[in-house]
Amino acid sequence: MTATTSSSAVTATPAPLTDATRDEASLRRFLHGLPGVDQVGVEQRAAGLGTRSIKKSAKLWAIDTAISMVDLTTLEGADTRGKVRALAAKAKRPDPDRPDTPRVAAVCVYPDMVETAVEALRGTGIHVASVATGFPAGRTSREIKLADTKIAVDAGAAEIDMVIDRGAFLQGRYLAVFEEIQAIKAACGSAHLKVILETGELATYDNVRRASWLALLAGGDFIKTSTGKVSPAATLPVTHVMLQAVRDWFVQTGDLRGVKPAGGIRTTKDAIKYLVAVHEVAGEQWLTPDLFRFGASSLLNDLLLQRRTQADGHYSGPDYVTVD
Repeated sequence: MTATTSSSAVTATPAPLTDATRDEASLRRFLHGLPGVDQVGVEQRAAGLGTRSIKKSAKLWAIDTAISMVDLTTLEGADTRGKVRALAAKAKRPDPDRPDTPRVAAVCVYPDMVETAVEALRGTGIHVASVATGFPAGRTSREIKLADTKIAVDAGAAEIDMVIDRGAFLQGRYLAVFEEIQAIKAACGSAHLKVILETGELATYDNVRRASWLALLAGGDFIKTSTGKVSPAATLPVTHVMLQAVRDWFVQTGDLRGVKPAGGIRTTKDAIKYLVAVHEVAGEQWLTPDLFRFGASSLLNDLLLQRRTQADGHYSGPDYVTVD
């Protein structure tokens, strides 16, 4: 990831945004002063963009672009070093019979598996991401969340996916959430921070917009929809709201931040709908793994099958790709 910058980096944050985080009252005033989300409008626009037809040459490009944006993920209690090594091998050569297939963006694992992933991916350019901060519930102390982050970073993680305290956010304790994100960002050092909002628990699009801006103000390099452990996870309308947030942030600051929908995106058709949304809502410059990711485990297999279908002119069948 190279295109994103932190809020303390190249571009100074404009005074109105800095003032917004001065205290609890200022932060509440700013977040509740954001324009409300038109629920009908955003859902209709998402549905409309989802019907766009993609021609063959563009579809091949879209499939390869989506593959390059995948965070190949294993986050199960039964994860083993062998499983992580196998996942890393798939990340490096997603389709062994087709060496022109792009590599994925990252492999995402629990902190105790980071060292294994780093060893397996050394020299490939594929990032190792780690969930942290008491994933997926985040119901632990800040000290433990910081220690969790430090373990992953010290083991070599280049990206940290943290979960926000949804209870504090929904109670309106915005400054507590803001300060915790800032603290985790500082603990990341040079690693990039993806802030998981768990949008399925936020209930309204207005809350998604407020949480997105809160994460951006606190220095998150990416805003991420979900852990994949709560339903609903990623949806197109929610992703629209988050894409609008990073677009508007860029307009105000000149600072590029990313978006990562995660959970429930399983088919090539779904992935292409999200790429269309990225292009139409945020802009073409977000069509890069530096600024858009898919949190997925099963999506890659379908992308590989559809890639073969587009290239060969016939359906290859599921036996031609490895099963995670």
